[in-house]
Amino acid sequence: MIYLKSLLNVIDNSGAQVVECIKVLRHGPRNFAKVGDQITVVVKKAKPLSSDITGQAASNRVKRRDICRAIVVRTKAPFRRPDGSVVRFDDNACVLINKSGDPLGTRVGGVVAKELRELNYNKIVSLAPKTF
Repeated sequence: MIYLKSLLNVIDNSGAQVVECIKVLRHGPRNFAKVGDQITVVVKKAKPLSSDITGQAASNRVKRRDICRAIVVRTKAPFRRPDGSVVRFDDNACVLINKSGDPLGTRVGGVVAKELRELNYNKIVSLAPKTF
């Protein structure tokens, strides 16, 4: 479960490495995010911008202190699937997206939860090397 001020790893190549949750964009009384939920984040640690990067990757780069939206793809807190299995990941991770829901990065490195496919985040699932 991702709460306010939770730190998450970014697993795409948008330039951010660590982000902090500042808002859970969710309907209902709960104030936490789970896998597949949208959150608003601020970039705490980013890769330095280099001048030799060109093309689409350079225009989508994020810097430290940028405010973005993200989709939670892994959580450390265990959650139960409809078939009865319990899934838990090693870390909290997210993928940065734009307002329309498309990922900012062109690659996703690492495993993502298969619940994203049911929530129609097919672009993120197709970029990921493996779903679990």
